[in-house]
Amino acid sequence: MYNTDLICSSVLTPFPDVLDQLDLMDAFRVFGGLVWILVASTHVSMASFLELTLIMTVPNPQGWVMFVSVFCFVMTFLWLIIFACGGHKNSSGWATADFLYHLIAAVFYLSASVILANETIAMKVWTSSTVIGYPFKYYQIDIAAVVFSFIATLLYFIHCIFSAMRWKSF
Repeated sequence: MYNTDLICSSVLTPFPDVLDQLDLMDAFRVFGGLVWILVASTHVSMASFLELTLIMTVPNPQGWVMFVSVFCFVMTFLWLIIFACGGHKNSSGWATADFLYHLIAAVFYLSASVILANETIAMKVWTSSTVIGYPFKYYQIDIAAVVFSFIATLLYFIHCIFSAMRWKSF
């Protein structure tokens, strides 16, 4: 008596199908959650816009980073639940929705990563300054958030490419 689960296991699936596995969806949530936690644990600096505050009021650039990380974290969790419960029924409509969601998430994360990197670079100047003197710990946390944000961007982009390939196969 042989078990056919080995033949149908995720070890022997082609690469585009590997991206549908729950482990990769968990990786999206983990990296997005790390960005969320790291950005939330720092002091909002707006260091790159400090010179402009005398002229005009500038919105918080890290607010967009928080929105993107929380939005993608929640939506990817809901996407994971839908796919884990079999709600997609392997239809072309869900393949299109999968492609569009991951494209939007990749573009959102790319924009948030660039904003966060800009703020981190500007924070370096103000960390060594005696005028404001942000703690060096905030700078280190922001560096980690930038790294995880770009990793999440890369993962969403790779998933978007393979979702497009799967969408074209329908």
